[in-house]
Amino acid sequence: MPFSDRARRTLTVLALLATGVGLAAPAQAASGGKGDPGSLTGYAFDTHTAPAQEVMDAWRLESPYAGIGIYIGGSNRLMDQPELDADWVSTQQRQGWHLLPLWVGPQASCSGYADVMSADLATAQQQGRAQAAAAVDTARGLGIGRGSTLYYDLEDYDIAPDDCRQAALSFVSGWTKALHSSGYRSGVYSNIAAAITSLDYADRVSPGSYAMPDDIWFAWGNGRSDVRTDDRVQGNRWDDHDRAHQYALDISQTYGGQTLTIDANWVDVGRGSVAPRSRPLCRGVDVDLRRYPTLRAGRSGEAVRAAQCLLRHTHHTKAPITGRYDARTTAAVRKAQRKLDLPETGRITRATWTALLAQGSRPLLKVGDTGAPVLRLQRALTAALGRATPIDGVVTKRTAKAVKAFQVKQGLAPTGVVTDDVWAALRNI
Repeated sequence: MPFSDRARRTLTVLALLATGVGLAAPAQAASGGKGDPGSLTGYAFDTHTAPAQEVMDAWRLESPYAGIGIYIGGSNRLMDQPELDADWVSTQQRQGWHLLPLWVGPQASCSGYADVMSADLATAQQQGRAQAAAAVDTARGLGIGRGSTLYYDLEDYDIAPDDCRQAALSFVSGWTKALHSSGYRSGVYSNIAAAITSLDYADRVSPGSYAMPDDIWFAWGNGRSDVRTDDRVQGNRWDDHDRAHQYALDISQTYGGQTLTIDANWVDVGRGSVAPRSRPLCRGVDVDLRRYPTLRAGRSGEAVRAAQCLLRHTHHTKAPITGRYDARTTAAVRKAQRKLDLPETGRITRATWTALLAQGSRPLLKVGDTGAPVLRLQRALTAALGRATPIDGVVTKRTAKAVKAFQVKQGLAPTGVVTDDVWAALRNI
């Protein structure tokens, strides 16, 4: 939401008025705890109540979302959580969901909520510590362990009044320090024009006065699935995979016949979804081609070397990699085609390339996933579609777009999610 005139005037003099608690933030807690979002650059949704398991299962298979924000407690949590317990958390983790735990306790002293924090700075900081202790106890009971990021939901408020703004900063400072002392990471969710703006400004004009959260999660319904901000966040503290953006609010979506009203988010946390360090399938051979041409006896070159590498890697031959499409290569291709239920032509066609490239495990993949199976997917899509798909080991939006194109071509629902049906189609185009 836009700044009020009063808020703009306040921000211009905030450097002179900022009053902190005089202690710098402690070192950040280690990331990667059980139950936290982990490392992800991708889509997430949040909803007030933990969905039933049949909903989570359907959305895992058909929705683009890899993460879910869920309210684990707090005095201003409005909805009960009949589904949420340690078994629910454990089940989602096993299925590959990234969890973003939210705590919604006392709100800003100038807000209209039933439970508000004190306007006194020292008291507000102690309240923040107390809320962190309660959140940690609840998180531990749910199996959300040390190293996890717990997000405080600080709803919209007017950042112009000094006492209200500074008390909220002190509260968040206490929240952050207490979480760090317990081995957790601190996150804050808020409107970009409220707590997020206030935190950024205080961090720039009065560094060290308040303990800053490790991650920010900003609500800004601009419809853009990214973590870019405008001039309301000018510092660089949260530039290294420390942001989540709630870009669409209160939308109704249906996947697998299951409908939810959600907020949609783009999340970039942990280390982000980064390309894996991959070893070549065969020493000195590049199998990541921009195109996979039809090959037959008599051909030679790098594409032949790539094909011979794949035939060795998939245990269809032990012949050396020569770069020449000879009789042994033809025999190996026929053997592979026979095992893959393809016509035994001895030529490497689009279908043969695709099936060879896709061979291996069949994990469910969506935006944000990384690793060797993603490399296989991207290579196979390049062969199947006849156009280059970036081969970097990360399912990006561009990769998901290629998956959708392939699904349409094969008569599958264009979800962009790589399910067992997609892997099967890649092996049988």
